[in-house]
Amino acid sequence: MSGLHPEVNDASAPLPRRDNSRFLIAGIQMPVPVTGQNIAAMAAQLEKAVALYPGVDMVVFSELAAHGPLHACASADPLADEAFFQALAAKHRIWIIPGSVFVERDGKTFNHAVVINPAGEIVGRYDKMFPFMPFEAGVTAGSEFLVFDVPEVGRFGLSICYDIWFPETTRTLTSAGVEVLIHPVLTGTTDRQAELAIVQATAVMFSCYVFDVNGLDGGGVGRSLVVDPTGVVLHQCGQATEIFPINIDLGLVRQVRAEGANGLGQVLKSFRDKNVVLSTYADNGSSAYLDSLGPLVPMRKRDWS
Repeated sequence: MSGLHPEVNDASAPLPRRDNSRFLIAGIQMPVPVTGQNIAAMAAQLEKAVALYPGVDMVVFSELAAHGPLHACASADPLADEAFFQALAAKHRIWIIPGSVFVERDGKTFNHAVVINPAGEIVGRYDKMFPFMPFEAGVTAGSEFLVFDVPEVGRFGLSICYDIWFPETTRTLTSAGVEVLIHPVLTGTTDRQAELAIVQATAVMFSCYVFDVNGLDGGGVGRSLVVDPTGVVLHQCGQATEIFPINIDLGLVRQVRAEGANGLGQVLKSFRDKNVVLSTYADNGSSAYLDSLGPLVPMRKRDWS
């Protein structure tokens, strides 16, 4: 019966055609020192990822992975940092999203991320839209969405950490055709469990992959998560350093959006065809009730006097 199958080492056998809807993303969950100075360690993990998993198409790091969460440790030369990762992307012919960094522009601080293609070119820039206020005080919110295409594969979007808590951000991205949401985070707080629920719900509500990468130590409590467009958890990390390659299938996104998850709800089309006018979004979402909640300030210490 072995004659029915060609030998695996037969050089004359045609190579299998690559399914361009499939795309291998490696998340890297790793320690982020509070004091920063992490780029060399990131490069070592990336080199390990491409050595162990040579089919990797994209590598994603966590939020603020390069220099940590403290403004005082922000990069002295962000352009040099970007050039370093651009060279790595060109060397290995892969996409790299090196998390984010604090950058200064026009006297303001932004939590800023870049997307680098396999030619080493920066194809997109993004400023975090929802800094984690009031704790991320001093960081200016961005106002431009980032959508980018991986040629012959699909459409990707980027949001950072707290952005995903506001479904309007993902609604905007998926309404523009985004099929994969790349989501670097730095969550070291007790709300990580709630965030994991939001990640899973986001994937099924918007029929997209969500690739959520957290850090360790000063970079978070780990538990990175990848969810497919039906809401199925494909992988969840523990709380240790991990390289986790996941082969996503953009064909599944398209099937779910056309026919529903498991033939059930077609949520994007239902939103498109709605009869209701969502007054919530009138006047940029302001309301008398929201105004009554008071200023956005830290929780106050109880007065025991």
